[in-house]
Amino acid sequence: MTDRELLDKAKEAREHAYVPYSDFSVGAAIFTKSGKIYTGCNVENSSFGLTCCAERIALFKAVSEGEREFLKLALVGQENTLILPCGACRQVLFEFAPDITVITLDKDEIKGYSLKELLPEGFELQGKRIKDKG
Repeated sequence: MTDRELLDKAKEAREHAYVPYSDFSVGAAIFTKSGKIYTGCNVENSSFGLTCCAERIALFKAVSEGEREFLKLALVGQENTLILPCGACRQVLFEFAPDITVITLDKDEIKGYSLKELLPEGFELQGKRIKDKG
């Protein structure tokens, strides 16, 4: 799976975004160690705190299907503007994949970031992650 192919999957997912308040669509595609891809889009709610970001939806879909190991996350906003996960998404990703690479577009240039670069000191409850519990 190339970075460009994963970004294309994220673009496809972006088309399903529900964004009546911000009018800012986001798509995500997460690539698992098993070779599967799960996608997500942002889904807004009139109670703004209940809105869910594209990357969390993609991750939660994968986790709900039994995936626990992730290699790469592609994230695209509108018109290929540079977009990175919010703080909440960074922490949720850290729970499952502290070594994941996040790729995004800046115009047509692919940019890559390690999650540890984006969240250098993620929170761990007593040094445990969900994958440590089986």
